[in-house]
Amino acid sequence: MTTARILIIAGSDSGGGAGIQADIKTVTMLGGHAMTAITAITAQNTHGVQAVHPVPTEMVLAQIDSVVSDIGVDAVKIGMIGSAQTALAVAQRLESIAAPVVLDPVMVATSGGVLADAATIESLHELMGWAFVTTPNLPELAALGGEETLTARGEMLLIKGGHAPGPVITDRLVGPDGEIAHWEGSRIETEDSHGTGCTLASAIATGLGQGLDLPDAIARARTFVRLALHAAPGLGGGHGPMGHGAVRLDLGEPMRLNQVSVPVSDYTASRDFYEDLGLRLIVDSPDQPYARFAAPGGATLSLYGTEHAVYFECDDLDGRVAALQSIGCVFDSEPVDQPWGWREAWLVDPAGNRICLFSAGENRRYPRGYVER
Repeated sequence: MTTARILIIAGSDSGGGAGIQADIKTVTMLGGHAMTAITAITAQNTHGVQAVHPVPTEMVLAQIDSVVSDIGVDAVKIGMIGSAQTALAVAQRLESIAAPVVLDPVMVATSGGVLADAATIESLHELMGWAFVTTPNLPELAALGGEETLTARGEMLLIKGGHAPGPVITDRLVGPDGEIAHWEGSRIETEDSHGTGCTLASAIATGLGQGLDLPDAIARARTFVRLALHAAPGLGGGHGPMGHGAVRLDLGEPMRLNQVSVPVSDYTASRDFYEDLGLRLIVDSPDQPYARFAAPGGATLSLYGTEHAVYFECDDLDGRVAALQSIGCVFDSEPVDQPWGWREAWLVDPAGNRICLFSAGENRRYPRGYVER
């Protein structure tokens, strides 16, 4: 598989939580190659934006032309655009770049700092005309004219629902013919959400550059964002950065060996033993008995029952099972949804060892019943 080349046109965040810095981390963690055209330099941290210096339009275009002419581009992500002049000039350049464009219409930072003036916001409409999908949150959607107006113009929108009240967040993919798909997820209560929009858009662009269709690219991108929110390192005194670097074995090429289960006889002794080894206890259910640990690097270990089991994760579990059945593999259990948020299929190897193929997304390391120790 060739490496997807992702061109990021966006501003720099000196605090490392959003902007170009978040984009590069996201593309890299998802297996792409990140290239950049920096539109603005900002002085910002977890408390806010202290200064913004737009990069001259000619320099933004020079960065784009440099990478396009040599390395090539499989997808484009546009974030903070810097100025109306730059937005219009970039829109013209997109005519010659045959790659899907994901536009994150950045206007305000998570901390509240303003990142686009009225003229720049108006110029975003020109960029939207070249976007494969635009990813506004609810305030940005209103500033751009609203769902009905934009879809009537033919725009494809991923409307992010995080600003709506309630414990469940709903993101909707809509186009001129109405809703195409939607996704729901429980709200992750955290102040460390700086860079969620940048991260989501870059993850979508990486998926498109890798050949995923739009709904699949969005689904994977949402999982990446949620995992990075769970893994936020707790830096700074305000809206801190997410933990991009902790998302390793949860997404990527199938099949991922990332979970092993071992038998337990004395629950307390075994649980304490693995904690003493340095693993982090994430599920502690002595009544079952069942314990779950996270190891450095992202692999997980569970203590349960009387048998060893090895787990391989597949994003498309049903497709993987069907492919294996077509070459003669026999499954004891075909894919079934489990109460803890996993979808599992079971078989045994020639020596009788139990093998589980599963899909879990964020529920692998942060399952229902997850407890922070």
